[in-house]
Amino acid sequence: MKRLSVFFSAALLLAAASCSSPEKMAKLAENVKIECVPPVLEVINGTIDATVSVTYPKDYFNPSVVMEVVPVIVYEGGEAAMKPFKYQGENVRANYKVVSSAGQTVTENLHFDYVEGMEKCFLELRSSVKAKGKTIALPTQKIAEGANTTYMLAKPAASVSFKDGDYLEMVPVTLEGQIKYDVNSSEVRNSELKSASVKEFQQALKDATADERAVLKNTEIVAYASPDGSVELNDKLSTNRSTSADKAWKNVTKGIVNSDPNIRSVGEDWEGFQQLVSESDLEDKDLILRVLSMYSDPAVRENEIKNMSQVYTALKGEVLPELRRARLIANIEYKNYSNEELLSVLDSNEDVLDEEALLRAATVSKDLKQKESIWNKAVNKFGSDRATYNLAALYLLQGKNEKAEAQLAKVKSGDADVINAMGLIALRKGDYSTAEDCFRRAANDNSMINLGALLIETGRYEEAARVLADVPGCCHNTVLSYILTDQLEKAMSSAHCGDPKVWYLKAIVAARQGDSDSVKSFLGRAFQNESFKERAARDVEFAGYEF
Repeated sequence: MKRLSVFFSAALLLAAASCSSPEKMAKLAENVKIECVPPVLEVINGTIDATVSVTYPKDYFNPSVVMEVVPVIVYEGGEAAMKPFKYQGENVRANYKVVSSAGQTVTENLHFDYVEGMEKCFLELRSSVKAKGKTIALPTQKIAEGANTTYMLAKPAASVSFKDGDYLEMVPVTLEGQIKYDVNSSEVRNSELKSASVKEFQQALKDATADERAVLKNTEIVAYASPDGSVELNDKLSTNRSTSADKAWKNVTKGIVNSDPNIRSVGEDWEGFQQLVSESDLEDKDLILRVLSMYSDPAVRENEIKNMSQVYTALKGEVLPELRRARLIANIEYKNYSNEELLSVLDSNEDVLDEEALLRAATVSKDLKQKESIWNKAVNKFGSDRATYNLAALYLLQGKNEKAEAQLAKVKSGDADVINAMGLIALRKGDYSTAEDCFRRAANDNSMINLGALLIETGRYEEAARVLADVPGCCHNTVLSYILTDQLEKAMSSAHCGDPKVWYLKAIVAARQGDSDSVKSFLGRAFQNESFKERAARDVEFAGYEF
């Protein structure tokens, strides 16, 4: 047993001698292979992630040591260190990751929070080994240089639209008078030509033709018969009434309009009958309306109603006389206030403006304070839901998120614009999940622009490129999404906006394509904004260029 023990101890000594001592580990550190993916760090959603693989060769890692490895990002103004990774040799009794002296590859995931200034940085590993109470530092190894922050060029999600009013440039107005007839008669009585209905129509027509803002579009005569009696008789009565009404028209409109009216004979006026019954106080009106819905044949309808003798007596006195008529109609269009007139009226006599006019006036105004004031007037005077939403949208654009949320809570409608605005509020609270859900549910151009920005911010570049490709007019983030997915030709062809940021993006495309002349040309235009000159000096996209 003693001889065996001595032999075993000798074997251990021989094994230890075959491995590097801590001092030799420091001297032979250059034999350790290290790979960092990506070799140029990339910032995504405010963080830097990388994967580092370290390959220790055979007989390098001493079985009796504990190694500590600290990943550190060194940047202008400071450094950021991760919690150390610890490894142990095969003879160490601890709870660290064991590295075999026979050779082994160790892979670790690195994570850092981005700090401004890290775009110009390098990543290094600071290592040391401990054995028998002695600590020996290993050579510091630089494994990556620079951090790409190109995604930060994204325009933040902030796309909203204001709701305009249903403001009409030309306002249609129908002027109407009625001539009533006796039962089974098509003769126009003199008293009818002097009736209030005809006189009011005549005066309104005079006023319209004298108004320079009014345009007479067309005139009509529509004649009817009440739905009692045979259909044949009523059709003839209706036709004769249209003829007599045409003659009366000439007297009524003489000296006012010269146009010939379009003449139409309807026959039995079941539509008017149903409307008058619905609006009446007749005790059995529901029964009458049920008969109309059950039967479409005029003769059957009339017979069923006549069978209700008491009801029919009431109809003969209250409803049927109103349907023996000819309508005199003039269709007028009034030119509405121009944009300039709206703003002028707003200052002088805003009470004449309805909700639609106020909404249009706010759209026309270029002054944000005036817009806000007009929308508040529309809310206070008309309870305008659209103006309430517009106030929320305005506050979102101004970064007044709490005021925007308060206004949005008052909006009754839940249309795509509102859902998109809710998504922006959620995003600004850091609730990415709710924001994304809102943008996808809204599914309009604004929400897709916002979704694209969110996808870029969260590192989902491929999906961002697909989403933004279908949005008309979107430029900045579309170009950026193509750059981030290395679709450089698409990026360049999509860069149709002419502002400094787009010129900067085009310079990035040129740099990735190795076109140094274009890089300098594009950056020269981008440097109209001084901030881009400062950025370019630190940007790894332009490493090796001088500005």
